[in-house]
Amino acid sequence: MHAHINRIATAVPEYEVHDYFLRFAAASLSKQPRQQALFRKMADRAGIEKRHSCFAPADDPEGPTVDRDGVYRRGAFPGTAKRMDLYEAAAADLAMQAIDRLDISDTRASITHLIVASCTGLSAPGLDLEIVHRAGLSPSVERTLIGFMGCYAAINALKIAHHIVRSEPDARVLVVNCELTTLHLKETDDLERLLTFCLWGDGCSAALVTAEKTGIRLDRFKALLARDARDLMTWSVRDDGFDMVLSGRVPATIQTVLAEDVSAILHGDTVDEIDLWAVHPGGRSVLDAVQRTLGLAPDALAPSREVLRANGNMSSATVMFVLERMLAEGAAGAKGCGMAFGPGLTAETMTFGIAA
Repeated sequence: MHAHINRIATAVPEYEVHDYFLRFAAASLSKQPRQQALFRKMADRAGIEKRHSCFAPADDPEGPTVDRDGVYRRGAFPGTAKRMDLYEAAAADLAMQAIDRLDISDTRASITHLIVASCTGLSAPGLDLEIVHRAGLSPSVERTLIGFMGCYAAINALKIAHHIVRSEPDARVLVVNCELTTLHLKETDDLERLLTFCLWGDGCSAALVTAEKTGIRLDRFKALLARDARDLMTWSVRDDGFDMVLSGRVPATIQTVLAEDVSAILHGDTVDEIDLWAVHPGGRSVLDAVQRTLGLAPDALAPSREVLRANGNMSSATVMFVLERMLAEGAAGAKGCGMAFGPGLTAETMTFGIAA
């Protein structure tokens, strides 16, 4: 018996901030004109046109405050406690937007399990209990929290849902991935850190996973861990928020990992037998590395590139945005492979199919 993603819905906050944040970052390099020029050149190549944030930007990205409420003031950005207050206030609202779009209002009482993945905020009672309250789920719903796994957490959430449904055929699992990455904006003149931040956007996905044979059939999962690469991608709690570091060596390392284990990822299929590639768009260079390593056709990663263009990297929610497109557009019987990358350096992968 297989578990199936019957439905996926997504949501982003109302504030579109990509150009605004690029101007903020460029202004941070005003005393380093060569670095500033390099930043602009590399940012233009990122393949991103829009990103969204849960906080409203101020009028002038070079002014004394970055946000309209004056929380992110130059020279006095908020500490982690304040950022967690902002997360607690905004995460549930965004999660409910995605859940409402999932259109399960008539069957919410039948949800047996709730899985929530988020690595951009912490609180207790947390986002899971807030969802139970606001969504009208049963107080006895079984809850699982996945935290601090980064961008690959969505694959782990689907893996857990897969195991639940296979062991309990009547289970109805609500899977939510909610990330507010822009809360962790930093003041810095470090070029690599500024370029890393200019990938991030806020977003949320909600999915219903059951044994009903409609939607995306979840087949098999495989986790890969790169050798001697623990420091290439890290996600640490600091006094001034969470600090994500992405090394420029990440794409090459991903390429090495995939080249060594592609047969294990596909569980006996060949690359040519895979119709759909749901690759987490961690950045354009990451997608280019995957495409080059696997020898994929030029348009094979078009859904991932479009999600990157329209939303940036929303951490764990991002690959669900890609799968949402495939659920809507994929032909019955099509075979797929999904993958996402995160701290470790870890690659979580899965094979799937579009149900007839």
